[in-house]
Amino acid sequence: MGMTMAEKILARAAGKAKVEPGELVVCSVDRAVLLDLNFSPSRLFDRVKRVFDPEKIAIVLDHSVPAPTVADAENMIRARAFAQKFGVRHLYDVGHHGISHQIVAEIPLALPGQLLTCGDSHTCAAGALNCAARGMGAEMLSILCTGRTWYRVGPTVRYVLEGELQAPVSAKDVFLYIAGEYGDHVNQNVEFVGPAVEAMSIMERHTIATMGAEISAEFTTFPADAKLIEYCRARTSEPFTPVESDPDARFAAVRSIDVSRLEPYVALPHTVVHNTQPVHQVRGQRIHQAFIGSCANGKLEDIAMAARMVRGKRVAPGVRFIVTPGSQTIYKEAVRAGYVETLLEAGAVVTNSTCGACPGIHMGVLGAGEVCITSSTRNFKGRMGSPAAEIYMASSATVAASALTGVITDPRDVL
Repeated sequence: MGMTMAEKILARAAGKAKVEPGELVVCSVDRAVLLDLNFSPSRLFDRVKRVFDPEKIAIVLDHSVPAPTVADAENMIRARAFAQKFGVRHLYDVGHHGISHQIVAEIPLALPGQLLTCGDSHTCAAGALNCAARGMGAEMLSILCTGRTWYRVGPTVRYVLEGELQAPVSAKDVFLYIAGEYGDHVNQNVEFVGPAVEAMSIMERHTIATMGAEISAEFTTFPADAKLIEYCRARTSEPFTPVESDPDARFAAVRSIDVSRLEPYVALPHTVVHNTQPVHQVRGQRIHQAFIGSCANGKLEDIAMAARMVRGKRVAPGVRFIVTPGSQTIYKEAVRAGYVETLLEAGAVVTNSTCGACPGIHMGVLGAGEVCITSSTRNFKGRMGSPAAEIYMASSATVAASALTGVITDPRDVL
């Protein structure tokens, strides 16, 4: 019996010829990514005496950049001191920053066939690069010192995406359909293949991979096709070994989806699991804030779509439309393309590149009774501020369309 993509990566990292679901494996990591939040005093990183390999460690300041509080500023002081003490060359500080998962994909710090760890739950985003990656939480302290960690190998669910996406239906809508139709994937890996995947850009795949955390998947992986190989080789000279699932690999389930039949979807408050509907079923719900951003949808394609939606129009009275690029690189490209000017002329706010409003830290926190439609990663109660607020999740096209009307709106009605 053959192996899946995730199984092959874990087997290599564990120094084994083969692994099977249910097996415990101890693995050597190829990359460990730390964030500004990791350097709060409670995380004990100031007690580290040595690190396993400074070249395999990266520090990305992303959640609270520039620092909105004294505590955040002091976390960053500790992060810079840590990088200097241990010779960590991959430090992405203010001015060269972005959301960590976006930076990982842009550099790239994750490569096909590798194993990447980070404390943040959306680390699974790197699966778009044919990499096994997941959030490790407090385990990062041990990984930082030893370069090793352990996993229980999970079974894999394969999604075969057929057909062609009909714009403005997007990769985010594919995820929302899956979350609503199939629910959570606890202790399971998911992989995506098929003609529709081949047609997707790397960043569209990255959106789906990021959202794997919201269905509790262990690893979310995509194949290393010619498009991904070209993407990686254009950005790095490091060698890498892509993996693909064997023809006789064993899957917990194989599910085919014709994406050409999908329409825009919305997740209702306060979860995405078995809680999504076609947008027309919630059309007309009043909103106070519309947010485009996060590691899932703060991409250039998202900002381009938003600019296309609002060009020559105005944001509805009483609505705050906030757009947060996922990285400084995306911000610069959006400025060059004229997207930022278009958004500003429409009455949107384009912020610095950071996590920002997505985790309810700064630049768009919600108050009690407010309703937000977001293309970010989570919509659970209290995620973006007050637990008395309501968060609907949708694609960036749906968010931008809703910002213009002041109510949840099908983007096909605006384009």
